[in-house]
Amino acid sequence: MNHRGLLKPFNNLWLLVSLWIGTWQARADRIGEMVDISLKDQFIRFASMEDPALRFALAGGVILGILCGMMGTFLVIRKLSLVGDTISHAVLPGVAAGFLWNMEKDPLAILIGATLAGLMGMVLVSQLTRHTRLKEDTALGMILAGFFGVGICLMGMIQRLPTGNKSGMDKFLFGQAAALGWEEIQIMALVGLIALSMIYLFYKELLVSSFDASFARSIRIPVDWIHHGFMLLLAFAIVISLEAVGVVLVSAMLIIPAATAFLLSDRMHWMLLWACMVGVMAGVGGVFFSFLGQKLPTGPFMVLSAAVLFALALFFAPRHGMLARWWLRRSRTLRIQRENALKAVFHIMEKETFTKEGVAVIALARSKGQTLKITERTCRELERAGLATLSHEEKALYLTPDGMRRAQTIVRNHRLWERYLTDAANYAPDHVHDDAEEIEHILGEDTVRMLERQFNFVERDPDGKPIPTIQHIASSDQTQASKSQGISGYRNSS
Repeated sequence: MNHRGLLKPFNNLWLLVSLWIGTWQARADRIGEMVDISLKDQFIRFASMEDPALRFALAGGVILGILCGMMGTFLVIRKLSLVGDTISHAVLPGVAAGFLWNMEKDPLAILIGATLAGLMGMVLVSQLTRHTRLKEDTALGMILAGFFGVGICLMGMIQRLPTGNKSGMDKFLFGQAAALGWEEIQIMALVGLIALSMIYLFYKELLVSSFDASFARSIRIPVDWIHHGFMLLLAFAIVISLEAVGVVLVSAMLIIPAATAFLLSDRMHWMLLWACMVGVMAGVGGVFFSFLGQKLPTGPFMVLSAAVLFALALFFAPRHGMLARWWLRRSRTLRIQRENALKAVFHIMEKETFTKEGVAVIALARSKGQTLKITERTCRELERAGLATLSHEEKALYLTPDGMRRAQTIVRNHRLWERYLTDAANYAPDHVHDDAEEIEHILGEDTVRMLERQFNFVERDPDGKPIPTIQHIASSDQTQASKSQGISGYRNSS
């Protein structure tokens, strides 16, 4: 049997693979040499991910987003946001020194040099704050400016070298993901895996020391070692992010995703997840817009993408967004207005000893000191809420069973709290009304029941007015007939 004949298909396959790899490498080298094509064609080119350099850039953006999201979350929780900015600027001399070590852009040498420079900067900050009268923010600002100035001078020296213009070192200032190669992706993945493993293994210790360092020390957690280890991981994260985002903007990728996650969740593990997701979306978005723009730096687009996501969270976050908080304040204001109107209706009915079920709108306006137009608008709001019915012929307002129940509840809270202030807090009877006006809308049923038991189910407030009890308050499903009986019973007890 001819063994060469058997191996011929494999040889042909290997030849095709070799040609493909050669073409792949050539296209990777030419990724910056983009021709002028339409945005549609450029988008199709991005979606197909045919360009190897694009795949490297996307991989770098994803790793960077996950790593910066994780580390940034702990920075925000620890209130060390300026520390990330300081380290990112302090590593620039180390980046330049790593290049000058063997006069080429060696990723490992740059990683070692930049990490050492960042750690040196943090040691200097610690020594300045410990042995001088300078505060931490002052020391951070000095180290940031000083190291960055030294780094800029060294970068200028590199640019004047014969091979300086072709070294690609300028990408470390503003970032260019297209400059990422396979070696850089490997180092980024390795550092990311180490950081993820350390955070997973020491998550509880990091969590406790981040929120309460004193308690962590009391249960014998090595807070100082945890802090130094975290700073080391942070330095690694910053260094591997430099070529994609740049020295100037890497701190933004640490802070913005974490700040966005802070608006989206109150639980630490969810914050970490959200920060990583926002970081990944910002990284991919930066690569996308940089690719469409042709030769534009990736770092600024990553930061802009993260800023857009932060703006969306700032306005539309379900709990802490501006729109949600505005809606909550508006709903609370409308609820208080409705409850004050119900209380005013109850007071009018009480003065008339509940002989009438309806209250004239003009009487309600006089009681609240409002114009007739504003009062009518309030009555319509009560009607829309199902708390009252408005008779346009009689120009009167009738409370529904739910409305009467809510009115009695507010009056009960108000008068019981006045009783608490006079009997337990020793307030003068003429100084309790304003405080009761505020607290009546937020008292919970459990607190009200506790106050009733504390004062032995007192029946009257400091002014001698009856306090509605639970027996007097109608349930939400009672009929109009039972409502009338309840009012009659309350009238008899008064």
